[in-house]
Amino acid sequence: MSAEATTSDAAPAAGLAAGARVGKAEVVRQRLEDLIAPMSPGEPLPAERDLAAELGVARMTLRRAVESLVADHRLIRRPGAGTFVAPARVDQQLSATSFSTDMRSRGMAPGAHTVWAREQPAGMMLGSVLGIEPTASLVHVRRVRTADGEPMALEDLHVPGDLVPGLTGADLEDSSFYQLLESRYSLTITAATQTIEPHLITAEESEQLATDPGSLAFLFERTSRVADGRVTEFVRSVYRGDRYRILVDIFPTSTGERR
Repeated sequence: MSAEATTSDAAPAAGLAAGARVGKAEVVRQRLEDLIAPMSPGEPLPAERDLAAELGVARMTLRRAVESLVADHRLIRRPGAGTFVAPARVDQQLSATSFSTDMRSRGMAPGAHTVWAREQPAGMMLGSVLGIEPTASLVHVRRVRTADGEPMALEDLHVPGDLVPGLTGADLEDSSFYQLLESRYSLTITAATQTIEPHLITAEESEQLATDPGSLAFLFERTSRVADGRVTEFVRSVYRGDRYRILVDIFPTSTGERR
């Protein structure tokens, strides 16, 4: 047999072996999915050695299947503690509803912890966004937004000071800013512009969100207005990527003939 023939025969065999490995990992993944389906969020998986023995697979094969479920946010690893069933993601629709209203609509208890609040000059950038003079006063509040007690987003709220006289960080502890606007200041949000982009969580943000630095997140920036056109807020929010998905309703655009 020639050298060329030997090489040609060996290549398909290697390909079949690789395909078999991939197939086995997929089978193990499916068995893991069946195992965790009835489990509750936060419930731990058995120890790797015990789980491999229960499934009758090598630990390396088990690790590949577990890693694929971690990548899909079905499982979560906690260094030194083990592997756990991940909490379900929240589907975030693009709308002008408040965080509190959105969480309640999903059967979750909204919360907010004020990290700090301060009054400061707007500066050039924020003054331009809010439509006020750079020397005008604004209220800047940083909050951790929670759902059922778990950190979901880190929010920086900027509001023109003359719109919310007397507003403090304590006012926004476990409270909705939009509800406070209506009840105390008789202001109702009527329009908003929002952008969304991918974001890597910083070390400072990770401490507040109880997640790892470098984790994927969504960065929301929203500018909201009241009926007379005044800008009421500029909000910068970092949402945990392992707990959120963006949900958008899409409708086909009519063609000229159909119109």
